[in-house]
Amino acid sequence: MTVFFAGDLDQVTFKGPFQLASLCDSTGKPRPQRSLPAAWRRGLGLLGRRRPLHCACSAVAVATALSRPMAARARRAAANERRAGRRENCGARAAAAMKRQRSGAAPEPGCLQAWAAECETLACRWRAARGSAHGGAAAARQLRGAFGELLLRMRGLPPALPTMPLELTVLYNSLLFVMGTSDCAIKGEAEGIRQGLLRVLEAFGTSGQDLSTEELWQKVLQEVTVEELQAPLHRLGALQAAWWLADSCLQSITDLFRLLSSAEDPERASCSGEKNELLTLLKAWRAPAEEASISLVQSTEDLKETLCTAAAFLQGLQELEAGNLPTTICLLQEAAGGLCSKRVLAQIYVCLGCCAQRMGKPQTALQHLKRALQVDFQCHPALSHTAVVYKELGETDAELQALSLLYEALEKNPPSATSSSPYFLIRADLLVNTPILASLLRHRHPSEVKYLLAQRCLQDGRVADAVEHYLDFLALIQEGLQQQVPLDSGSPLPRIPEVFLEAASALEQDGRHQDSLTVCDEVISRTTHLVPQIVQVEEKLEQPECASLGTGLSGGLLSQKRESLFCLLWRAAAYLHQGWVWTKLGNGKEAIIQFSRCLNDLLRFQPCGHSVETAENLLPEVKVLQKIRLLSLIGRGMQFLEQERHKEALLDFQHGWQISPDDPTAAFYLVQVLWKLNRKQEAADYWQKYLESPAGEHGQQERQGRPFPLYLDSCLKLATFPKDEYLAKCIQDYLRTTRQNSSR
Repeated sequence: MTVFFAGDLDQVTFKGPFQLASLCDSTGKPRPQRSLPAAWRRGLGLLGRRRPLHCACSAVAVATALSRPMAARARRAAANERRAGRRENCGARAAAAMKRQRSGAAPEPGCLQAWAAECETLACRWRAARGSAHGGAAAARQLRGAFGELLLRMRGLPPALPTMPLELTVLYNSLLFVMGTSDCAIKGEAEGIRQGLLRVLEAFGTSGQDLSTEELWQKVLQEVTVEELQAPLHRLGALQAAWWLADSCLQSITDLFRLLSSAEDPERASCSGEKNELLTLLKAWRAPAEEASISLVQSTEDLKETLCTAAAFLQGLQELEAGNLPTTICLLQEAAGGLCSKRVLAQIYVCLGCCAQRMGKPQTALQHLKRALQVDFQCHPALSHTAVVYKELGETDAELQALSLLYEALEKNPPSATSSSPYFLIRADLLVNTPILASLLRHRHPSEVKYLLAQRCLQDGRVADAVEHYLDFLALIQEGLQQQVPLDSGSPLPRIPEVFLEAASALEQDGRHQDSLTVCDEVISRTTHLVPQIVQVEEKLEQPECASLGTGLSGGLLSQKRESLFCLLWRAAAYLHQGWVWTKLGNGKEAIIQFSRCLNDLLRFQPCGHSVETAENLLPEVKVLQKIRLLSLIGRGMQFLEQERHKEALLDFQHGWQISPDDPTAAFYLVQVLWKLNRKQEAADYWQKYLESPAGEHGQQERQGRPFPLYLDSCLKLATFPKDEYLAKCIQDYLRTTRQNSSR
C-alpha cells in the first residue's frame, strides 16, 4: 500500500485525462490555500497531518476530488468548439446567399416572407389609424420612417428578379407616406422612384444611369415584360405622375401614360385625337390585375381618381390664368365631379365663381360662391369674393354684411394651415399649388377686413360707422399690426400713415374736430424726422405699372428718395386737414397758419430735370402733391377772402389756377375775387374760358374716378365752389352789355 505525504505532493501525477498541477510556486513555496478549490484544501488537510493512508480508496478519492474542476473546464471548451462550428456554418451559408444574389438568384425564402410580413403589418397599422385626423397624422409620420427602414434593408442586397415586386411595393408605400406627411410634393424625394427603376434594370442585367427620368421610364416599360412586375411598375408610374403634377409637368405625364396604356393595351394607346388627351389617358388607364393588394396603403384606383381630379383642377387654373374662360369652366366642373375632400371642392367652387365674375356673370358667380360655403362653411375666401361681387353690383348693404360675416368668422375661427384628414395620403390639395390659386384663396387677416369695412363705409358716406371701424383698426395697430399682417402685394391695406389720414378725415366729417387734429398731430410727429430739407425725385413716370400710390403695406422696394417723398406728402396732407378743420371751427387765423405750413412743406420738393411733363407721365405722388398744393391755396385764399384781404386771395387763386387750369374750383374762386376787385373784364374772360372748356365735366368725372387718395375726399368737398347764381347772372349781364356796346 502506497503512502503519500504533503511534502511529496508536488511530485505526484495522475495518469489519464486529468493531471494535477503543482501546489508550489516556482520558488518552492506552497501556494495560499485560499486560492485553491475546496476539494483540494480538504485533500491537503488530510495529507498535512502526515498520517499514512492505509487504504487505496483514500488515494482514489483524492484523485477524484482533484479532477472534477478540470472536467468542468473541459466540458465548457467542448461547448465553445461546437458554437464556433455553428458560426462557421452560418458564415458559410451567408456567403453562399451573397453568391446566389450576385449570380441573380433569389435570397432565402425566409427573408422574402419576413419582409412581406413586415410590409403587411405596417399596412395594417395604417388602415387601423387613418380614420382620425390627429392619430392618423402621427401614425403616418411613424410609418414613413418604418417603411423607409424596410426599404433600406431590402436595398442592402443586390437586386434580384424575385424580390423586385415586393421591393417596388415597399417603395410605393414609402413614397406615399413621404408625400402624405408633407405640405406639398417634395421634389428631391422623387429620386427614390428613379433608384427603383435603376434597380429593376440592374436585375435584368442592364443599366440606365445616363438617362433622364422620362427616358428611363420608356426603357423600363419597353424592356421589362415580366408579368409579375407590371402591376408594381404601373403603381410606381402613377406615383411619378403625382410628382410631375405637383411640378405642373403635364406633358411628361401625358407621355408616361401613353407608354403605360401602350404596355397595357396597344390598341387603346392612341388618344391624340381627344380634346383633352391627358384626362382621357388618365380615365382610360387600368392598372394590371394582381393577386392581392392588401399590402398597399392607398389603392391604385384611389390614386387614379385623385390624379384625374388634380389634373382637371390644374389645367382649369392654367386656362383661367391664360384668359380662356369657357375652357376653364369645363375643366373646373370636371374637377368638381372627381374625388376630393370638401375643402378642395369648396376651393374649386371659389375658382368657378371668380371665373364667372370675369365673364361678366355676377349672379352665376354668387351661386358658385354660395355653393362653396355650403360645402365648407370655413371657406373664408368665398366670403371675401362675395363681398367683391356685391361691390361690383353696387349693393353696398350686402357687401358690408359679407365683410362683417367674414370678420366674425376670422375672429372666431382663424384659418388653419394644416391639411385635411389624412385618410388619403395623396390628395388633390398636395398636387395643385400654383400662384394663381394662392392668390384666389388668399386668407384675409381680421385687421384687413376691418380696414375694408372702414374704407367702404367712408366711401359710401356712412361716417359714423366708418369712425368706429377706423378706431378699432387703430387699436389693432397699437397691438402690433405689422407683426400680424403678411407684407405682400395682395393686401388691401395702404401705408399706415394713409390709414391715419383717412381716420382723421372720417373724424372731421363726423364732427369730432379735436380728435381729427390729434390724429393729424400723430402723423406729423412720426414723419417730421423722416423728411429732409430738400426732396429731389424724378417726377417722370418710367414704369407706370410699378408706381401705383396704393401699393399695400409692402409697396415694393422703394428708393430712399421716393420714400422721403411719401413722408413729405403725408405730412403736408396732415397740415392740410388741420387747416380745413380750423376753417370749420371758424378760426381763420389758425387755418391760415396750417395752410401756410402745408405750402412751405411742399416747397421742399424739387423735381429733377427741367422738362415739362404732361400730367399722364407724372408720378402719382407728384400728382397728389400738386392737388394738395391746390387745395391749400384755395383754403388759404378763402380765408383771405373772408377777411377781405382780396389782393392776397387773388394771388393764391391765380397760383392755384396756374397749377390746375382745368380745375373748376380754382376758376370759380378766381372769377369771384376779380369781380369783387371790380376787375370785371378779367373776371368775364376767365368765365368764358371756363365755359368753353370741358373743365366742369372733366372735374366731375375725375372726382368720381377717385384718382386721388381717399383721405383727400373731405378736403375736395370743402373746397368746392358754392353755387352762386347771383354772380353768374351778374357776369352774364355784363357780357351781354359789353356785346351790345361793342355792336354800336
